[in-house]
Amino acid sequence: MAYEPTPEDKFSFGLWTVGWRAVDPFGEATRPPLDAVEVVRKLAELGAWGVSFHDDDLIPFGSDDTERERRISRFRAALDETGLVVPMATTNLFTHAVFKDGALTNNDRDIRRFALRKVMRNLDLAAELGASTYVLWGGREGAETDAAKDMGTALDRYREGVDTLAQYVREQGYDIRLALEPKPNEPRGDIFLPTVGHALAFISTLEHADMVGVNPEVGHEQMAGLNFVHGIGQAMWQGKLFHIDLNGQRGPRYDQDLIFGHGDLLSAFFLVDLLEHGVGASSAGGLRGASGAGGRGGYDGPRHFDYKPLRTEDIDGVWASAAANMRSYLLLAERARNFRSDPEVKEALAASRAPELATPTLAPGETVADLRADRGAYEDFDPEAAAARGYGYARLSQLALEHLIDAPHPT
Repeated sequence: MAYEPTPEDKFSFGLWTVGWRAVDPFGEATRPPLDAVEVVRKLAELGAWGVSFHDDDLIPFGSDDTERERRISRFRAALDETGLVVPMATTNLFTHAVFKDGALTNNDRDIRRFALRKVMRNLDLAAELGASTYVLWGGREGAETDAAKDMGTALDRYREGVDTLAQYVREQGYDIRLALEPKPNEPRGDIFLPTVGHALAFISTLEHADMVGVNPEVGHEQMAGLNFVHGIGQAMWQGKLFHIDLNGQRGPRYDQDLIFGHGDLLSAFFLVDLLEHGVGASSAGGLRGASGAGGRGGYDGPRHFDYKPLRTEDIDGVWASAAANMRSYLLLAERARNFRSDPEVKEALAASRAPELATPTLAPGETVADLRADRGAYEDFDPEAAAARGYGYARLSQLALEHLIDAPHPT
C-alpha cells in the first residue's frame, strides 16, 4: 500500500494550520505569510480533499468591501481550479482585542451584538462556498476569576447566541449544521463548555438542538487528562459528531497541536479504529457508515487536521508536516483494519465476553417484575465464581499494540 491520500479519504486542513507563522508567546514569526491561493493549490497537490477557514484567515479584519470581494474571488477561483471543497468554516472571535472578554458571553452587550453580526456575515460566505458545518470555538468565552462572571447568566447568553445563529441559518435556508468546539483552557484561564460532555449537556438545552453538535479536538480533551476516544464514542452514540479536529498531544500541558499520531500513539490508533469502524466495533465489527448512525457505523465526515507545523520548520517542512498527518492516518487505518480482521483478535474478543455487552440486560419483553422473579439473577447466582473469571484484556491490549507497530506475527 502506498498510503497516498485520495479525495475519498476526506482529509482537510484549515488555512490557519499550514499558514501558521509560528508566533508564540515567547517569540516572533519564523516563517513568512502564506497566500490562501498557494495553500489551496499545495494542499490539492498533496492529495487533500478540503480546506477550511476563519473569516479573518481569508479576509483580514477591517478590510473594506472591495478588498473582501477580491480575496473571496481569488479563493473561489483556486477552489474551482483544484477541485478542493470547503466542508467547514468558522469565525475568529478571539484575536482582536475587542474580544478580550469573549464574544457571545462578553459582559458588554454591544460586543455580543457585534460578534453575532460577524458570525452571520461569514455564515453567508460559508453557505456560498458550500460548507455544511460551521464550527463555533469559544476560545475567549470564559474567565480568569470567578468574580467576573455569573455562570448561569453567562450560559444564558451563550445559549441565546447559539440559538440566534441557528435561527439565522434556518431563516436563510442554509444547509449548515453548527458544531461547538470544547477546550478546557488557553487562551482563557478557564473556558466555558470545556469538554465534550459539557458541550453535549449544553446542546440539550438549545431551542434548535437538532442542528447543533460538536467538533472535538484531540489535544483539547487530552489537555484535561481525558480519554478522547471515549468522548468521541459518546458523541457518535448521541449522533452529535458533526466534525472532528485531529492532531497530537502529549498529556495535560499547553495545546501542542502536533502532527496527528505524534502524541499519544495508542490513543490515535483506537481513535482511527473508532472513526473507521464505529461505535460498537469491539463487539460487532461494524462497517463504516453515516455519522451518528444510532450507535453503529463509522464517522463519514471530514478528517480535519487542526495542527501547527513545528516552529523550527521552513516552508518545505510545513508541507512535509501536512503530508505526514495524512500518511499517519492512513497507516493507522490499515493497522486498525488488520486488527479487526485478525482471527486471533476475534477469538480474544469472544473470550473477553465483549460481544455479550451488545446483549440487552433485560430480555425482549422482560419486565422489572420478571427480573425480580428470576432466581438465577440473584439468589442462585454465584458471585464468587463470576469474580474468579478473568477477562483477558491484557492479551487484547497487547494484540492491539502489536498490530499498531506491525510486529511480526508468531507462526
